[in-house]
Amino acid sequence: QVQLTESGGGLVQAGDSLRLSCAAPGRVFSSYAKGWFRQAPGKEREFVAAINWNGDSPLYADSVKGRFTIQRDNPKNMVYLQMSNLKPSDTAVYFCAARSGGTRQAEDEYGYWGQGTQVTVSA
Repeated sequence: QVQLTESGGGLVQAGDSLRLSCAAPGRVFSSYAKGWFRQAPGKEREFVAAINWNGDSPLYADSVKGRFTIQRDNPKNMVYLQMSNLKPSDTAVYFCAARSGGTRQAEDEYGYWGQGTQVTVSA
């Protein structure tokens, strides 16, 4: 079963930056849309950002717009989430996801998921 692998999480202070990475094995994934979701303790998983196979027209949740940037490197089968000006409310487990077709915000539209990486932002 194909699985995505996230990395780059950690403990940072408010205002810091962090870059998450997601490895998506297999050449076929270069044609898939990629998304980032997060789940805070006691809350449901929520959409963060998504990007088409060619990097056009990324989508962002309102809560991260202007602070987070999603990027992809298809030759390396990687997708990144650059996070800046982090807030304690960004604390969550961050998941990478992939789907064939275009970007979507609903998590049930994504068929491939990683195990997640913890991001903790202290005040």
